[in-house]
Amino acid sequence: MTGQANSLLRWSLGLALAVTPPVLSAEAPSAERRQELTGLLLHDCGSCHGLTLQGGLGPPLTPDRLQDKPADFLAVTILYGRPGTPMPPWRPFLTDAEAQWLAQTLKEGL
Repeated sequence: MTGQANSLLRWSLGLALAVTPPVLSAEAPSAERRQELTGLLLHDCGSCHGLTLQGGLGPPLTPDRLQDKPADFLAVTILYGRPGTPMPPWRPFLTDAEAQWLAQTLKEGL
């Protein structure tokens, strides 16, 4: 990725964080939905980030690699994707609370 594209990506994600209300207080998904989200994480996310989330086409999604990333940043990335990369937006399929739960789960590890 070029420096200009990287700067644009950071600016876009920063803007999304600035205009997106925090989702920390959103109601957590039900136990049944959390199970579905775990399946999505392992299979759909795993198809690019590796089935063990250790990396593949996309970077690793392990707690040590995500420790310096705020959960809200990760949730926005999940919801809106990363322009100029293969990371798609999952907004059509996930609520704010679900994206936040996924982000926190990734930070803590499965």
